[in-house]
Amino acid sequence: MPVITDSFRQNRYLRSNAVKYAVTYALHPNPAFRYFPLVNDSSGDCANFLSQCLLAGGGKMDFNPSRPWWYNKNGTASTSDDTWSIPWTVAHSLYYYLRVNQEENRPYTQGLEIQSARGLELGDLIFYEDNTGLIFHSTIVTAFSGGEPLVSHHSFEALNIPYRSSWPAVKYHYIKVSM
Repeated sequence: MPVITDSFRQNRYLRSNAVKYAVTYALHPNPAFRYFPLVNDSSGDCANFLSQCLLAGGGKMDFNPSRPWWYNKNGTASTSDDTWSIPWTVAHSLYYYLRVNQEENRPYTQGLEIQSARGLELGDLIFYEDNTGLIFHSTIVTAFSGGEPLVSHHSFEALNIPYRSSWPAVKYHYIKVSM
């Protein structure tokens, strides 16, 4: 009988579930969650969409007051009174949440940054950095074409597009997801 190590136990990310969710809701956002429209090239729904994908892939909500990642539907049919943590909805906060979890080996969704898009798999994430150093956009890998990742995202809604055809970026952050 094989020995199950801690690192094996923490890699429970169900990539196929995350990708299935992304493909289902990329072009038509899930009405069960609040949608954050793009306003004057800022804000938007990209991190909210990725958080939903991570949740579908098995991510556990984290109610830790210093490093939270959660969404609360408040038990009503409307999304207008829902609440959420900042990392759930803000791209740079989600990026740092995943990275810190990786560095501290926390028992929640983790993100290991790798140097090349070639190491990505379905369900991994790409974050986009602007010329001021701000991570402003996020996408999920939902397919490949010729070895290059195709991504899906919100704000604008897109399904299986080349990741470099999304928002223009100065730098890309390639994140391997594990749990």
